Amino acid sequence: MELINWFTSLGPWAWIIAGFALLGIELLVPGGVVVWFGLAAIAVGIQAFTGILSWQFQWLLFGVLSIAGVAVWTVYFKGKGGASDRPFLNARQQKLVGGTYSLDEPIVNGKGRMKVGDSWWLVEGPDMPAQSRVKVVSATATALNVEALDATK
Repeated sequence: MELINWFTSLGPWAWIIAGFALLGIELLVPGGVVVWFGLAAIAVGIQAFTGILSWQFQWLLFGVLSIAGVAVWTVYFKGKGGASDRPFLNARQQKLVGGTYSLDEPIVNGKGRMKVGDSWWLVEGPDMPAQSRVKVVSATATALNVEALDATK
C-alpha cells in the first residue's frame, strides 16, 4: 500500500513514469500495441501538469487516447508493408498451380506422388499410370490436385 501512496504522491510524474515503463515493456514484447498505451500515459502526464482535469477525467483521457492510437495503428499502418518480393514463401504449393509435370508414381485410388524440382509432392486426381503428363489445377496445404494433361484441351 505504501508503494501505491508513494506513486500517487508523484502527481503528474506518475503518468510520465508509467508511460516510459509501458514503452520499455514494448521493447521487451514487441507488437506495436503497448507503445500506444505508453504514449497516451505520457500525454496525460503532460496534460496533468495543467491541473485542469480531475483524476477521473485523466483516466478517461488515457483510455480514449490509448484506444484511438491502437485503432489508428491497426487501420492505417499494420500490415501495409508493401508487396513481397517472395509472395509464395509460405505457400510454395500455390506457385505450382498451372504447371505441367510428369508423374513419378502412378495415381491409385486418387492418390499418388510426383517430384517437382527437389521436392516430392502428394498428388490427388483421377487414376493414371506413372510418367503421365499432368497439369496442377489447384493446391491445398498438403496435396496438389492434378488432371491429365490431355483432359485440359
